[in-house]
Amino acid sequence: MLSALKYIVLVSTVVSSSALSSPSKRVAVFGGTGFVGSAVCERLVKRGYDVTGVSRRGVNPREGDALLDQVKWVKGDATDKETVRKIINNSDAAVHAVGLLFDTESGLANLNTVVSGSGSLPGDDSTYDRITRLTMFNVIDAVEKKINLPFGNKGKFPLCFVSCAEAGWPDVALGSQVEEKLAPEWLKKYLAAKRSVEEKLNSSSKIRAAIYRPSLIWDWTKFDVLPVIPVFNIASAVGVPFIDKTVRVETLADAIVQGIVYDDVVGVQRFMQIEALSKRDYNLFG
Repeated sequence: MLSALKYIVLVSTVVSSSALSSPSKRVAVFGGTGFVGSAVCERLVKRGYDVTGVSRRGVNPREGDALLDQVKWVKGDATDKETVRKIINNSDAAVHAVGLLFDTESGLANLNTVVSGSGSLPGDDSTYDRITRLTMFNVIDAVEKKINLPFGNKGKFPLCFVSCAEAGWPDVALGSQVEEKLAPEWLKKYLAAKRSVEEKLNSSSKIRAAIYRPSLIWDWTKFDVLPVIPVFNIASAVGVPFIDKTVRVETLADAIVQGIVYDDVVGVQRFMQIEALSKRDYNLFG
């Protein structure tokens, strides 16, 4: 009986290990000082990765934090190709968590001080096209020109992108109609930028892309969204097809790290996959 148990544990370990990515020890996190990015940085450091956090400010968002103090903070503009190229050339994997809910053309940019996890205001040229599409296109282009790709999933570079649940509206019932008839113009531009990135990621032969599509992202400090969390979660639970369950930032960050760790994390990850990924290590022998 004991031998059989040992055999089961051994087989489970081998199966799980076969999905592990090869050592991608150096990870660049674009948007590393933000709400999602800083949570990802914390968890990567905890897992033993050498983490570079890239942002416009380039400073530790929480000085004195035992984990974030171990991150190499770099001040850099991800809209600049050369800056991104240098960072990617010194990385084995990357995460794009550059967030902008209201751009300068939306007429709502001042609300970013409330809804942004980092409380930052966008610059005068901070449009969805520049902050989402251009920055990520620069990352993708830098990866595709990178000479020494890591081993693992056929030598592909692990790249995690934080998209949004609404980017998948065309794939669900009533989603397209909601977007066409009810979505404001700023949201349509926001989604267009996210989808253009997803399309480019899916066309790359050198990238193992994990595309995360969370709905509202929150923790208990996000007082701006806490009142609507139950509304979204109930709507999702009763089957409203174009509304996804909300995701805690800790859950999303854990799932993103798993996208770096495991070679079989590929493609779109909705809330149900995000939740499962966040618990993956805990379920190893479950």
